Amino acid sequence: MSNTTGLRFRLTTFGESHSKAIGGVIDGCPAGIAVDESFVASEMARRHVGANATARHEADCVEFLSGIYEGRTLGTPIAFTIVNGDVRSSDYDAFADKFRPGHADYTYTQRYGIRDPRGGGRASGRETAARVAAGAIAKTVLREKGISVGARLLEELPPPANDSVGGIIECTISGVAAGIGDPVFDKLNARLAAAMMSIPSAIGFEMGAGFEAARMTGSQFRDKWNADFSTRTNHCGGIQGGISNGMPIVFRTAFHPATTVAQPTECIDSNGALHTIVPQGRHDRNHLPRTVVVVEAMAALTIVDFIV
Repeated sequence: MSNTTGLRFRLTTFGESHSKAIGGVIDGCPAGIAVDESFVASEMARRHVGANATARHEADCVEFLSGIYEGRTLGTPIAFTIVNGDVRSSDYDAFADKFRPGHADYTYTQRYGIRDPRGGGRASGRETAARVAAGAIAKTVLREKGISVGARLLEELPPPANDSVGGIIECTISGVAAGIGDPVFDKLNARLAAAMMSIPSAIGFEMGAGFEAARMTGSQFRDKWNADFSTRTNHCGGIQGGISNGMPIVFRTAFHPATTVAQPTECIDSNGALHTIVPQGRHDRNHLPRTVVVVEAMAALTIVDFIV
């Protein structure tokens, strides 16, 4: 199972939705970076925003175990944990031997022969809390280099009663100098796409003009130069040939709705028999507001991996 992202600035996450804790290990962080734990806490709090978010209330206090001394990074691995305190595993008893539609229950079982059904296990959005904690460290490194990452909810719908909705998040990375990234198989845009598509429920990715570029002519799409090497438009999204061109890097990620909703759900068991179950548990009706910070975290982790 792949649990590590990054080549130079590497994050390995661990834990399942209802295990005792989740957490991570950051390796490759430069030494001497000042870590503001109040900033880390504020980033974690952003995962709890939204009127239609889950009723699961986790404190999400990040405990750093190593790699930081007197508020500064040592250059050694930074290990941290986040306790899972507000779990109700019995809510998932009915799904222990059944596969929910739209979830990874079936595919995990086919791949590994075993799965943790509690809260979705390793496939749960709960795992992204570790990414946000690591993303706060990555943002701190980037800030020292004049790079900022900001995302916003671009498109969403109000969720109908007893149902859920998805939406689109747009992210802008500013301050990245021209010349960051590698061509061919390690393009900066390809790495960003992979990072975004690793987030639970991500289903689409586009940069700059995105799919609209397919409806343009070449003369419309190309970004004309200014004398200072900036461009008059940014249809390419700040990346050309897999390498940053100095313009803001702009991309959008589409997320599908959460597929467990408060209505009868037809599941299937390992013998192919169908069962209708009314799900218990606490599930997001709209997870997009609290996914914004996850998008930022993955963007920061991707960019910092190219520049450390």
